[in-house]
Amino acid sequence: MQVNIKLVNKKDRNYDIFIDELKELNFNTKVAVVTNPTVAKFHLEDILSRISAKELRVITVPDGEEYKNMETIEFILDECFKNRLDRKSVLIALGGGVIGDMTGFTASIFQRGIEFVQIPTTLLAQVDASVGGKTGVNSKYGKNLIGSFWQPKAVYCETRFLKTLPKREFSAGIAEIIKMAVTFDKEFFEWLENHDIRDEENLKTAILKSVQTKAKVVSLDEREAGIRMVLNYGNTFAHVVENETKYKTYLHGEAVSIGIIMANELALRLGLITKEEEIRIKYLLQRYDLPIDYKVKSAEDFYEHFFLDKKSNNNQITFILPSHIGGYLIKKEIKKELIIDVLRDFE
Repeated sequence: MQVNIKLVNKKDRNYDIFIDELKELNFNTKVAVVTNPTVAKFHLEDILSRISAKELRVITVPDGEEYKNMETIEFILDECFKNRLDRKSVLIALGGGVIGDMTGFTASIFQRGIEFVQIPTTLLAQVDASVGGKTGVNSKYGKNLIGSFWQPKAVYCETRFLKTLPKREFSAGIAEIIKMAVTFDKEFFEWLENHDIRDEENLKTAILKSVQTKAKVVSLDEREAGIRMVLNYGNTFAHVVENETKYKTYLHGEAVSIGIIMANELALRLGLITKEEEIRIKYLLQRYDLPIDYKVKSAEDFYEHFFLDKKSNNNQITFILPSHIGGYLIKKEIKKELIIDVLRDFE
């Protein structure tokens, strides 16, 4: 299966997302594979056996969201220089969203930009993080505040990699699938209600549908000036949750699940969704053991953290909210009192 991303203003940067089609990768240049010890243990040998290149190197970085920072980027850059990579060289991201984001960001700044390939090994990365060219790292002020838009040369999603995922990692990816269905595709959401994604064939269908959705959105809006913002449904709240817990308590998809619950409570107060719809979304998240509860320590502090998010502008917070199941609303002018009231429900 194959999905194409056709960028409206950058036709020379169009690329394909391949699902279960990775056989051989041939490069007439130097290649470095960026991965971590956890992924390497399961998949590195297999991937290296499929790559043909002038020189092939492996760069291993620590595993975990807490290492998604400029210190790790400097380490990857150092390894690139030590191995004498040049402007024709290619980086390959072998891992989840953290590896993909850091490898892409490194590729975007190494010698003013080289090509990179995504080989995502988590469900979350396959349906979301590897597609669309968002790259970057976290800072003490918030998530992904340092980065760039840098599209990959290709993306290879192999469902066989998902068999080695811990249950939590797998469920975290499902949160991203549900997120896209709620805001873009009522029919797909209803399909998810009636099919178990843990079944292999259903999983392939869900991945394909999610990738097609994201590819369409990215093709229309590469740099998140309009419709691509909708993919941040749940993220505005989730990024604060992750920051408050120092990126150590929740996987990103788990934080997104909590963020969806919070966003839905706000949407319910604004009359954008019904109580029945809110319950249906919550039930679908719960089916895959995703967290739906979070204890806000201080509603005021949580609210102030919103302004460190990339989506805030001119002292206004942009919220992505569902408009019934299958629709969305990009909402900026929401009274602080209403938001605080929602947050106090979680105190």
